[in-house]
Amino acid sequence: MRPRLPEERPTEPPTGYKIAHPVLDADGGRAGFLGVSLGAAAPYRVLDVARCVYGRRHRAPHRRCDCGFHCVHERRVAEGLLVHAEHRRAVLLEVGVLGSYIRFEHGFRYERQRVRTATVGPCPCGAAASVLADAGWGRDGRRVLEAACRGCAGARPRWTLQTFARLAGDGLTVRAAPGTEATGEAPGMPELVAEAALLQARLDWFQGQLARLGKAMGGGGAPPGRR
Repeated sequence: MRPRLPEERPTEPPTGYKIAHPVLDADGGRAGFLGVSLGAAAPYRVLDVARCVYGRRHRAPHRRCDCGFHCVHERRVAEGLLVHAEHRRAVLLEVGVLGSYIRFEHGFRYERQRVRTATVGPCPCGAAASVLADAGWGRDGRRVLEAACRGCAGARPRWTLQTFARLAGDGLTVRAAPGTEATGEAPGMPELVAEAALLQARLDWFQGQLARLGKAMGGGGAPPGRR
């Protein structure tokens, strides 16, 4: 008989991390999240109770099932999941683990959760995201959103991060990760003039090479652009 692990009675809810897609009800009334693995079968709210995704009637998390919410202990582990191609548009969640839970080496499987913070990544162009735009797909009457800057969002339906937090409710905080675009200042007039002079010098050299090549091949005409 395998010995049972001792029961934990923490003084405050443990903290965990996970990734998910932000979603919005089709009528625009409430916001929530859609998991990337087992959680993809059922969107959840900021404050929610897990249900068995297999339709069984037991209470989650059951020891003989893999139902329940899932999260990892360390933020960097959850961030590492975002490098996978299929997860690039997901967001990073910090959650409070509530109710009954089962602790594993790398994380928890648990009954209830409160999503405290959602951190959205940069827009694909590299700029810090300022809105959550329609991603073009959805599930169970909810549209999936993705981080974007206002320019890249274009004409797609979009919501500010603050609006999404308000629609999600229950004290959710939504933050934007720093952008990854170059942060140098735009070149001024002296830099542009110098660059133009360099390009002209290269063009003159190239046309000179063409002229010498034409004479070597028996042609006597001027190179293109000098006629």
